Amino acid sequence: MTTDLKANKIIESNHLSDKSSIYVPMVATIKEIIPLTTTEKQFYIQIDNLKERENFNFLPGQFVELTVFGVGEAPFSIPSSPSNKEFFELCVRNVGSVSGALHNMSTGDKVGIRGPFGKGYFPFEKMQGNNVVIIAGGLGMAPVRSLLLKILEEREKYKGLTLIYGCVDPQNILYKNEILKLKNRDDIDIKLTVDRPDDNWKEAVGVCTNLIPELKYEPKETYIVVCGPPVMYKFVIIELNEKKYHPEKVFLSLERRMECGVGKCNHCHIGNKLSCVDGPVFSLWEIMNLKEAI
Repeated sequence: MTTDLKANKIIESNHLSDKSSIYVPMVATIKEIIPLTTTEKQFYIQIDNLKERENFNFLPGQFVELTVFGVGEAPFSIPSSPSNKEFFELCVRNVGSVSGALHNMSTGDKVGIRGPFGKGYFPFEKMQGNNVVIIAGGLGMAPVRSLLLKILEEREKYKGLTLIYGCVDPQNILYKNEILKLKNRDDIDIKLTVDRPDDNWKEAVGVCTNLIPELKYEPKETYIVVCGPPVMYKFVIIELNEKKYHPEKVFLSLERRMECGVGKCNHCHIGNKLSCVDGPVFSLWEIMNLKEAI
């Protein structure tokens, strides 16, 4: 079975095996909580029911709906590797009622999980045998981390690998220790930049788009992945067009438009697409025909 067919079967099994289950959250336990910055925490989640846990399969770029019982639910991208079947991770910024309540929870507390959702994902199988560039801004590092971990697990299947990551300041870099360890590897090129450096900052200063002109990969054998604040996308696309990268090989996550996950609330309409159902990952080729996307 080809990897494309495997991916399709994962998506179908998530959504079609039991349609009623997509509306009913699975009970899960918070196994560990790790502060990443002053506003973000990493939650390690384990689904309680063993059968449900074993059937929980996701692809890089997909997301879940997390319920804080008595408060509400909200969508979150999955930053962990799809290979880990014991638990999955969520990176949550404290910005709303659900995320705020989650930040006040402790190890051992129960949450609800629906999903995973999303037909669009980062096509890691098509990227094999090619160069891969991951461009992330701020919290956008969380959704692309799943893809990065997947590639690193099978590093020999890919050519060049570059991560361009920009933040407001060094204190807001997500997975900072992890990224610094990756800088010691010789099979990945890490390019970091911040808007407001401190006295110890030794990397680039400015927006991450400033680092795109440095890319040397040939467009015909290069895939690009982008995730960050919406304002960043317009300028990233301009730089990628300057480098002649192919729009059908550029993939952007519109994860900030995610809502109910099943296409019922209609809050994530982008042209004739629904970000929850048809995305949240779209190729630039698709987005060029969706004027509301960016």
